[in-house]
Amino acid sequence: MDRSSVAVALAELLRGARYRPPTTHGRPVDLPGHFAGLVRIGRETLALTTDTVGTKVLLAEQLGRWEEVGEDIVGVNVNDLAAVGARPAALVDTILCDRPRPEVFRAIGRGLGRGLRAAECALLGGETAVVPDMVRGIDLGATALGFFPGGRKPVSGAGIRPGDQILGIPSSGPHANGFTLIRRLLRSGQVDLSAARPGGRVPVGRELLAPTRIYSRAADAVADDPGVRGLAHLSGGGVRNLVRLRPDVSFVLDRWPPVPGVFRWLQELGPVSEEEMFQTFNMGLGFAIVVRADRRTQVERRLERGGVRDARLIGRVERGAGVEVPKFGLRYAGYS
Repeated sequence: MDRSSVAVALAELLRGARYRPPTTHGRPVDLPGHFAGLVRIGRETLALTTDTVGTKVLLAEQLGRWEEVGEDIVGVNVNDLAAVGARPAALVDTILCDRPRPEVFRAIGRGLGRGLRAAECALLGGETAVVPDMVRGIDLGATALGFFPGGRKPVSGAGIRPGDQILGIPSSGPHANGFTLIRRLLRSGQVDLSAARPGGRVPVGRELLAPTRIYSRAADAVADDPGVRGLAHLSGGGVRNLVRLRPDVSFVLDRWPPVPGVFRWLQELGPVSEEEMFQTFNMGLGFAIVVRADRRTQVERRLERGGVRDARLIGRVERGAGVEVPKFGLRYAGYS
């Protein structure tokens, strides 16, 4: 949709009118609120998503380290494709900056290349724009395209039922979410980013910059299994992201594993409430798979064959609505 169409749509919505999109060559697939947009073109279904690295780039700027956020450009996008069962095909990136920075661009490119190899995704091109009147520093983002191989059906979550079980796959850290809060906590705590936190093994700046774990291969390994009913990227919004799969069931996360120390350390810097932590950060789990109970073992075997050996049972689906984490006394009514 071009910018003029977007403007018309917004104007009509503000007036309370029902917006009718223009006729297009593709047929949008209705998945409101999901992680990626789908479009049917002939017999093929394609998935599209777009996202930025967000304010994590400000920490990268502070530390003078750019490769990690280059890798994040890929991760934040292909993980949303994975959440509908799409295999990543291609990506175009965007770099907006206040001035040319060749060395920084090279470092971002190295990280971008690592992410693309991990996701088995092609880079088709992109845009680097020097726009000092619009940005200070650097803003990083991309748009990714995915497809459904071999007649695979998109995994929408519509088939989720009470009695299903939920598997979780660990994260590599905060990924690229919550960094406005993280940076505020670091400032208020006057944290030395070159030193390790208590219990940490590397300087805390490096620990927080750890790139987003890429879940494309994990999703690809199980998306064709008849027992897989939903896939979720636990990114911004934390555990509430599960509601995006199906809002009229309850996701009970009663087997949440021990929370990694970096999150508890951040929480103590605040202090930050448990409720805020679980709705802002992934708290140690970056991806979830909802499976039929009778297919869980087979799905776990598929994950292992795909190289994912750290998935674990984290909960179940019940009647009701929202998300619960009983161990911490948390309940979220919805995504917003």
